[in-house]
Amino acid sequence: MNAATKKMLRALPSVASLLEHEEVVDWLSGSPRAYVVSSLQAAIDDAREAILAGDDEISIDSDDLVAEAEAYLLERSTPNLRGVINATGIVLHTGLGRAPLCEAAVEALAESIGGYCNLEYDLETGQRGKRQVHVAEHLAEITGAEAATVVNNNAAATLLILQTLAHGKEVVVSRGQLVEIGGSFRLPDIIRAAGVTLKEVGTTNRTRVSDYQEAICSDTAALVRVHTSNFRIEGFCESASIEEMVELAHRFELPVVDDLGSGALFDLKPLGLPDEPHVQASLDAGADLVCFSGDKLLGGPQCGIIVGRQDLIDLIEANPLMRTYRVGKLTLLALEATLRCYADRDQAPDLIPALTMLTATTGALAHRAETLAELLSQAFPGEHFFVGSDVAFAGGGALPARELTTVIVQWRPAGARASEIAAALREADIPVIARIRDEAICFDLRTIRDDDLEGLVDAVASVILDDDDEDEEEDEDPNDVSLPVL
Repeated sequence: MNAATKKMLRALPSVASLLEHEEVVDWLSGSPRAYVVSSLQAAIDDAREAILAGDDEISIDSDDLVAEAEAYLLERSTPNLRGVINATGIVLHTGLGRAPLCEAAVEALAESIGGYCNLEYDLETGQRGKRQVHVAEHLAEITGAEAATVVNNNAAATLLILQTLAHGKEVVVSRGQLVEIGGSFRLPDIIRAAGVTLKEVGTTNRTRVSDYQEAICSDTAALVRVHTSNFRIEGFCESASIEEMVELAHRFELPVVDDLGSGALFDLKPLGLPDEPHVQASLDAGADLVCFSGDKLLGGPQCGIIVGRQDLIDLIEANPLMRTYRVGKLTLLALEATLRCYADRDQAPDLIPALTMLTATTGALAHRAETLAELLSQAFPGEHFFVGSDVAFAGGGALPARELTTVIVQWRPAGARASEIAAALREADIPVIARIRDEAICFDLRTIRDDDLEGLVDAVASVILDDDDEDEEEDEDPNDVSLPVL
């Protein structure tokens, strides 16, 4: 280490001295001291590393270090979990939190989130109550089930059902339904984790009711049907209907468990959506237990819902594992408010955002796309925005492989790669998550809400202005020194 390097290292200001800087004193009035200190230390560490790397032009001036620390402080002060604009066209995007909550659920959370609530308190008797009662009656009324209960997700619902009804015994499942769900969780693994033996029947593409019958033995505890979630088998294929499974199982005094996954409460075809197994049909067919997600087609918060026979629900709620999977007050508040939107089934598509997005007509989407394109074109006349058609998907394993015609606004950025622009949009104050097609940024109006339009335009502005600033810096001549006007 040469003398110049040692001199620069010794000249680095300390954290203590930077804490007395006028701008840093202002930070301390609005930011946690720990954040401020760590940000200053990070700026000093960066400078030290640059000096040791031989950069003799690095600034060790206090003002410059404070400016560097400000960027770290901003990063530390920004929440990791925050709202984004979903411009992907995937309605139930798992990475983006799946179904957006309805207005009623948001209001319910806002009113009760900061204080106490009667989570496990019976207001009528003044005694301790059960948290499930707040939603169980609504679920039973909507689905026609005898009883209902709620856990933290549908994988937990499946495991809890199997552990309760079949621990130490066998369940029969079609080979074509042994799915792998998001996060590399496989159904066979969940079955084993429940202490249950999996008995596969049929083939990948064809499973008949006779296959189930041949598999039933003294160790059989239940027949299980599983929604194939994010894939479909088409062509030379066959599967036993839920009615056939129920008739066979009940002949042997066995329960049928129907894991629907996606959570459609009723038939979606009248809404113009593709055919999807739904809760009411399973219960009408005689399924003893049906489980499904709360944050997919139902449009509520993340949870797993179990509906069906009262005696089986009682067994599940008495299972010691139930406490490990139970949901908290925030989930129940949001779920109850969401379920109330289904009191009038005809109004549900207008009240539940996920259903609103899924059922939006191309005409309505085109009108909104033209509005967005006009806003962008007026704000950024140097860029080109076009309205076009594309396909979107439900996502979240719902309506698997079913394309939804949609309308997009395409942007072919001038002088930048689409991948670079997409990355910059993700770094905006309100991040915008878009998709890329044919080297163009695509904003899909199926998942862009009216309230998102202003934030999306602001995000595009931040990207274009940042790009313009960089171009100006590159155009500057370092030898061109402006003289003061006398």
